[in-house]
Amino acid sequence: MLYREAGDFKTTYGADNQTFPIRFDRYGYYLVLAFAFLVVPMFITDYWANSIVVPFLIYAIAALGLNLLIGYCGQLSLGTGAFMAVGAYACYKLMVAMPGLNIVFVIILAGLVTAGVGVLFGLPSLRIKGFYLAVATLAAQFFLIWLFTRTPWFFNYSSTGMISAPTRRVFGYAVTGPTASSVSVYLICLAFLVSLAWLARNLTRGTMGRKWMAIRDMDIAAEIIGVNPLMAKLSAFAVSSFFVGVSGALFFSVYLGAAEAGESFGIDKSFLVLFMVIVGGLGSILGAFLGAAFLIVGPVLLKLMLVNQFGWPSDLAAHLEIMIVGALIITFLIVEPHGLAALWRTIKDKLRLWPFPH
Repeated sequence: MLYREAGDFKTTYGADNQTFPIRFDRYGYYLVLAFAFLVVPMFITDYWANSIVVPFLIYAIAALGLNLLIGYCGQLSLGTGAFMAVGAYACYKLMVAMPGLNIVFVIILAGLVTAGVGVLFGLPSLRIKGFYLAVATLAAQFFLIWLFTRTPWFFNYSSTGMISAPTRRVFGYAVTGPTASSVSVYLICLAFLVSLAWLARNLTRGTMGRKWMAIRDMDIAAEIIGVNPLMAKLSAFAVSSFFVGVSGALFFSVYLGAAEAGESFGIDKSFLVLFMVIVGGLGSILGAFLGAAFLIVGPVLLKLMLVNQFGWPSDLAAHLEIMIVGALIITFLIVEPHGLAALWRTIKDKLRLWPFPH
């Protein structure tokens, strides 16, 4: 009976168009934020931070960016891993070139550099679409990874070909390097995720998001009614690449500490983020979170259950983990082709009417 709209009156246009129209949803949102910022840092350990929480936060940012491009603008992309690499290498070069610049601004600048690269590789979307555009972005994946591994300037002529993040601090606490604590790493990733999710939600509800959705639904009709396809598509590539570049910079500097393009940002990263978007739900901010949780948190918890609870060998558990996760993906897509976000919306709609049948 708590999940009801009855008695929740709206007296302004802003209240009528807010993201969470039901009071229960708003309170739940604030409660989750308070729990994430105030409670989790008190109990988080190095294992939970490195294995589950921090990867989930970083991949959720990448899934948000890709969902803006595919789910909201309808432009297929298979180059997410390469754009994450652009963010990582831009972050590394900026950290080396400007050691006095705060790491927060370094990550934002790395995202802006990635946005420029995304616009460059988004130019083919003006002439091609669908699977042809997917192949074009897949070519970008192979080209950029080849460029980062074969051009010594990007890794400062290191003999190993790897890039390493030096120690940087925010408010006196190390967030990169070997001295960074799990709490500081968690908080900076959480702050970026919350800020970018807020930005994505406002973009999709505004003029730019409506132009993206018009291009997605029918680009010819959108152009007839005054939507500029050039600006709409390129802005989608720019914003999406910015999000993905920030996630790549965080993945390298805050999480890994050292990376090599071929190993850390291969094509498997592109498919992993794409699966997050598809499983979570296209055209949904919540879907990016649900997809990242399903494909990052789910396998780890499943492995812990098989190894620690049932005592199975780790190699057998790893193979079963892949099989079970794959079967669950197929099951979810059969039960709800629009992803976990649509399934969650259906559950909420039923709760709003429960216990009445209609």
